[in-house]
Amino acid sequence: MSMFADIPVEVGVIYEGERIRWQDAQLEFGGPRVEHKFELVRVRRLDEVEDGKITVIGPDIKDLEKKSYPLGIYIEVAGKDLDEEIEGVIERRIHEYVNYIEGVMHLNQRYDIWIRVSKRSFEKGLNSFTYIGKVLQRLFKSELPIIEKIQITFITDPEKVKEKFKEAMEVYERRDARARGLKDEEVDAFYGCTLCQSFAPTHVCIITPQRYSNCGAISWFDGRAAARIDPKGPIFRIEKGECIDPLRGEYTGVNQVVKMKSGGEIQRVWLYSAFGYPHTSCGCFEAVAFYIPEVDGFGIVHRGFTENTPIGLSFSTIADSTAGGRQVDGFHGISIEYMRSPKFLQADGGWERVVWVPSTVLEKVKDFVPKGLADKIATEKDAKTVDELKQFLIAKGHPVVKRWEAKAAEEAVKAAVEEAKLPTPAVTAQIQAPAAGLTVPAGVGGFRLSLKNVKIHAKKVRIIRAKEG
Repeated sequence: MSMFADIPVEVGVIYEGERIRWQDAQLEFGGPRVEHKFELVRVRRLDEVEDGKITVIGPDIKDLEKKSYPLGIYIEVAGKDLDEEIEGVIERRIHEYVNYIEGVMHLNQRYDIWIRVSKRSFEKGLNSFTYIGKVLQRLFKSELPIIEKIQITFITDPEKVKEKFKEAMEVYERRDARARGLKDEEVDAFYGCTLCQSFAPTHVCIITPQRYSNCGAISWFDGRAAARIDPKGPIFRIEKGECIDPLRGEYTGVNQVVKMKSGGEIQRVWLYSAFGYPHTSCGCFEAVAFYIPEVDGFGIVHRGFTENTPIGLSFSTIADSTAGGRQVDGFHGISIEYMRSPKFLQADGGWERVVWVPSTVLEKVKDFVPKGLADKIATEKDAKTVDELKQFLIAKGHPVVKRWEAKAAEEAVKAAVEEAKLPTPAVTAQIQAPAAGLTVPAGVGGFRLSLKNVKIHAKKVRIIRAKEG
């Protein structure tokens, strides 16, 4: 007899990755329209957990019409070998196990969950959280035997969700803060995660002390704990191997594992850059860093941002440009916690290259932004378009403006050299020295060009050779 014989719909890996469109949904919980939603796992003592207990606080699925609702999934587990270090690992498995249920779609994690139940499965009888709770309990105890007892509470009452949401956010912060003091160079191994391959078949998340999982739910410590309790599971150890490039973050061991786990589709990964061989993106990332060529800087937009970015695109459109396990230059799925890392976009200029961030995110990470820079980064309150963004950056003296000036000067000199047919190598070598001027000897071509401590703003430069005699 199947362990799911009393569940009105089928349960299995075949349904993982199933997408449910709004027109096919009975209702949804969480998602971008809802402020308060979360899933949280807490480890308790054995005598504090009633094994098999499932509680619904607020209206159940069958009591609700087709709308978006707040939701809290609160799971308490106990076992003699369990400790708090494993909470995040168990929590992340909720995403996987809920997606095993026919007609249920689970996206994202932590405070960003989004769950839809299809009309078809509802009509088959999937009309209560009790069924979802039973599936979760049986899968958790089957696949993670160290869980001896488990009880689950589903909260739909808006005030109760809001109240428990505060506790959840405090727990997430404590977990994240624990990993912030450790450096990538101080460990022998990183960890990989393929939990999202049902949605992004070639995506392999690389988790390091200074680069959180894209979903923001798995720290290096979580990865270590998961690999220990389930060595053959979706979270596994990666030997770092040789560091090929410390600035971009390229390691031989990472490349080997990513190549194998992606079926050969991804050959190389630069952990700290959005260009070249950027880290792939799944579909559960918390935010996206996107390159804005008009200002030579990065914007960042998170899943909860409902307006358009200055480039005229929404989060969902930008996310579609980078999701699916692809490497796309200038688009980089990231977690909010990674924005607090000293290695955040390290190879691309880090925070000095970031020009636009939604105000709610900037507020969360401002203590990790270099001193004096946070006020120079635009938010949706300062710039709605690229032109407004340019004016803001100039007015605030953002470091990226100096990049524009240096680039303009270099292009002007290159144009001058091209037209005068002067030897490019000699000119290039001197312009790269920021403190020095540029002088082309009078003996070359019959004239002298000297530039020192200048700012050049020109669309075109012409140098005409003087007539002899």
